[in-house]
Amino acid sequence: MNYFRTFTKGLIKENPVLVMLLGTCPTLAVTTLAMNGLGMGAATTFVLVCSNVVISLLKNFIPKQVRLPSFIVIIAGFVTFVSFMLRSNFPELYEALGVFLSLITVNCIILGRAEMFASKNNVCASFLDGLGMGLGFTLALILIGAIREVLGSGTFFGLSIGDWFQPIGFFSSPAGGFFVFGCVIALVNVLSNYKMSSKKIGCASCPNASACGQAEKGEVAE
Repeated sequence: MNYFRTFTKGLIKENPVLVMLLGTCPTLAVTTLAMNGLGMGAATTFVLVCSNVVISLLKNFIPKQVRLPSFIVIIAGFVTFVSFMLRSNFPELYEALGVFLSLITVNCIILGRAEMFASKNNVCASFLDGLGMGLGFTLALILIGAIREVLGSGTFFGLSIGDWFQPIGFFSSPAGGFFVFGCVIALVNVLSNYKMSSKKIGCASCPNASACGQAEKGEVAE
């Protein structure tokens, strides 16, 4: 298994938010501020990594009939731990995330990785998969949150960008969240399509080019 690819695929190529369009509810709800996006992303990453590792360790002991309920119980345990830690150490962030912190338990990103990857792969691969997907989720939330905060509040991570800019309240609203979310997805698609179109097309880029060449030589020899 290519562990480097397992880790990096979640950052851009299979980004859970911008490519796979998973976890859109917390993405739109908490990204009015970049710090909220960072907090939600960090909490989700912790739960994702820990649940992936535990599920990978227990995959041979969990009966198929209770697979999903068992996954939810494991995930809920880590979500509860994160909630207690944020409530005691970062009360303002805890209040800002609100109910969406508890809803990490049923986040389709975490359940999806548990079902599709952690339950079928070893601990190391599951750890890297969870870390990569979590970081991709976090980066997406920070990006969207930063754009909305700068345009909607005139601040960046709580620091004023200056009196020269007049904040646009629209970007702090739910409609503004959908607008920014759509623009970021469109930008990612444009960049992805440009990267694909810039690849060299022809026999040189084909993985079976050498086999084709040998076949042609054989036909010529006959």
